[in-house]
Amino acid sequence: MNAPSELGDFLKSRRAALRPEDVGITPHPSRRRVAGLRREELATLAGVSITHYTRLEQGRATGASDSVLEAIARTLRLSDDETTHLKALARPAATSSTRRPAPARAEHAGASTRQLLTAMTDVPALVLDRRNDVLAWNRLGHALLAGYLPPECPYTPATRPNLTRMLFLDERYGNRYPHWNEEAQLAVASLRLTAGRHPDDRALAELVGHLTVHCDEFASRWARHPVRTCTSGVKHLRHPLVGALDLSFENLVIPGTADHRLITYTAEPGSPSQAALLLLTGATAPAARDTSAARDTGAARDTGAARDTGAAWDAGMARDSGTARE
Repeated sequence: MNAPSELGDFLKSRRAALRPEDVGITPHPSRRRVAGLRREELATLAGVSITHYTRLEQGRATGASDSVLEAIARTLRLSDDETTHLKALARPAATSSTRRPAPARAEHAGASTRQLLTAMTDVPALVLDRRNDVLAWNRLGHALLAGYLPPECPYTPATRPNLTRMLFLDERYGNRYPHWNEEAQLAVASLRLTAGRHPDDRALAELVGHLTVHCDEFASRWARHPVRTCTSGVKHLRHPLVGALDLSFENLVIPGTADHRLITYTAEPGSPSQAALLLLTGATAPAARDTSAARDTGAARDTGAARDTGAAWDAGMARDSGTARE
């Protein structure tokens, strides 16, 4: 992704969204061709020279100071996330402008992280990289989000699921979100923020390119330059086995990794969602077996469980197929 052009497009989108009346300017109806702020109006309001602002929007200015960028952010009424994004685009890492993007390198969840996931038997959990590739998940996390997929698919780069790609291109996954529009907006906004911080991430650029080409809905949302981070909140899900769940999630960065995050989902004690989650835990639990036999047949058992869960998932999806996204 080209940082200078991204910066210009971002600033233009925010200028277009701010009406002159919002900042105390009374426009002359016969002399105005655009609904948003003009460059010179923004520069004047921010106390920045028109030449400097124009060069910044055109990607020809380097080393913009915090005071200049913050003045522009205040004038455009940017949120904290948007201001952070503006600074990242205006001052990309020195290496990213002088070197070609490095080839994508396959990432993996560490052994201790996978051990932690396995130990979390009652909490759905998974590990994502910065691009939302699933690097690992525990049994309940797999059952909650994508029980129709083989449980081992995150551990091979070629078959690794990506939650953003699935949201837009995999109806089986997208239908799990009754408030799909809200989820899609958050997914695009958080990916925008990540792209601004990592302009030389080739795999991330390829993901954005793939989604832009194959999904008009994604392309339209991406072009509006939404920016937002989300580290916690509530996910509203509709699961084919246990129905509706409202689950609190936490997004925790794993120290010593390249932006790997541990995502956990929990239900409010005593709530219908907790009852549904307990039901899902029991419905997908492996049968109790002799320890030695489990070691010998564990892989076969997991594959069989995946087939059973996947069949139930597809059956539930068929029942939900008439439900329109909000």
